[in-house]
Amino acid sequence: MGYRIKEVREGLKMTQEELAQKSGVSRGTISALENGTMRTTTTRTLAKLAEALNTTVDKIFYVESV
Repeated sequence: MGYRIKEVREGLKMTQEELAQKSGVSRGTISALENGTMRTTTTRTLAKLAEALNTTVDKIFYVESV
């Protein structure tokens, strides 16, 4: 499981801090999800991030091949 949060965020020319302010999710959590040190999170957190990025959860989430 992985996330495309960074890709979507950078496409919007948004900083992690701006995303944190807009979503209510801490910048530390966003950073950890983007760099892979946090592999799981709640559906609520993903929904907040997706809404702040003007997209849907499935657009910021992907399943890695094994």
